[in-house]
Amino acid sequence: MVFLSLWLFFILTIIITIKIPICFDDDCTFIGFIELIKTNLISFLCIICLFIGAYSYFDFTFKLKDANQMPFKIAKIENINYEHLTFLTTYIVPLVCFNFVDFRYQIVLLILIFVIAMIYIKTDLFYANPTLALLNYKIYRVDGDFKDGKRENLILISRKNLELNQRCDYIKLDNRIYFVKPKKK
Repeated sequence: MVFLSLWLFFILTIIITIKIPICFDDDCTFIGFIELIKTNLISFLCIICLFIGAYSYFDFTFKLKDANQMPFKIAKIENINYEHLTFLTTYIVPLVCFNFVDFRYQIVLLILIFVIAMIYIKTDLFYANPTLALLNYKIYRVDGDFKDGKRENLILISRKNLELNQRCDYIKLDNRIYFVKPKKK
C-alpha cells in the first residue's frame, strides 16, 4: 500500500527526471540499455515502484472477493475523504520540489521516502492514500455492530458510498481499518 500511495509522486518524478536521448541525424545509434538506465536511474526506480504499486492495487482489489467474515451493520458514519488531500499536500507535493540532479539530494530523497514509508506503516495512515481517491475509493469513520459486539472508531475503505444502517462484507486490514463492500439490499 505504501507504493500505491506514492504513485502520483513516482509519476511526477518520472516526468521531471527522465532524459531520453533523441537524435534525428542519419548516423544516430542507440546508447544501450545500461547507459540509458544509468542516465535515468531515478526514473527507472520510480517505474519499478509503479509496477509494485500496480501489483499491490490488484492484490488489494482481489482480496475483497475473498471476504468471508460475517457482515456488520454501520451504526454511526462520518465521511473523511479529506484525509486523501492531507496526505497529498503533506508528503507528495513537497517531495516533487526536490533537486533530482545532485547525488546528495538523491540520497536524501531516498531516505525521506523510506522514513515516510515507515511512518505511514507504523501510524496506520495507509488508508489516507491519494491514489485510492483517484481510483474512486472513499474513506469513512464508523461505529459498527458486529456479531461479537459493537466496535467504535473504525476506518472503512470502500469503492461504493456507504450509509447508516447498511450491512457490509469486509476484510480486516488492521485492528481498526477495514476494506468493505456494501451488501446488496
